[in-house]
Amino acid sequence: MSIGPWQIILILVIVLIIFGAGKLPRVAGDLAKGIKNFKKGMNEEDKSESAEGEKTEVLESTSNDDKVEKKDKAAQG
Repeated sequence: MSIGPWQIILILVIVLIIFGAGKLPRVAGDLAKGIKNFKKGMNEEDKSESAEGEKTEVLESTSNDDKVEKKDKAAQG
C-alpha cells in the first residue's frame, strides 16, 4: 500500500490548518533540526561501538603476545 499524491495533499492541508501558515516554517525548521540531531547521534553511536571493538582487539592481541612471550621464556629457561 503506497501513499499517493492525493493523500500527501490531504496531509499537507491538515497540517496547514492545524499549525497555520505563520508557524509552518518554524515547525519545519524544528523538524529538520530534530532529524539532523538524530542522524548525528546515530553516527556517534556507530563510532563509539567501532572504537570499543578496536580496543577489545588490541587487548586480545596484547594478551596473546604476553602468552607467547611466557611460553618462549619457559622453553628457554
